[in-house]
Amino acid sequence: MRRVEWRTAGAQLAAIRRGVFVDEQRVPEALEWDGLDAACLHVLATSTSGAPIGTGRLLPDGHIGRMAVIRDWRGRGVGGALLAALVTAAREAGHAQAQLNAQVHALGFYTRYGFVAEGPVFDDAGIPHRAMRLVFNQP
Repeated sequence: MRRVEWRTAGAQLAAIRRGVFVDEQRVPEALEWDGLDAACLHVLATSTSGAPIGTGRLLPDGHIGRMAVIRDWRGRGVGGALLAALVTAAREAGHAQAQLNAQVHALGFYTRYGFVAEGPVFDDAGIPHRAMRLVFNQP
């Protein structure tokens, strides 16, 4: 797991996201690429052989998003490692909380890491989502 920049690792990050979101989940390509990637902190998970297997990003405002793990690596701790790295990055950036919009089927995953669902279910790219928040303990 390592932090990367879009300008140097964008092709790897985009390949993972395209495979998961565009190909598997049928998110329209135009909705996946929102123009914010260059301003985000990204994390990249790789296999022991160095193949890219997962990614996620932290927006400057403390929102976590675009978490994706390729199918063969799901259920093996990659998503949790990605989330932990992004939460750490949010804390280090001085944010009082981390926020994300979770696909409804993944609410349990985020809840296990301390995130709390808020507000109603809403549609994002044809997929039901719910806002979630993790408030950091203040020192």
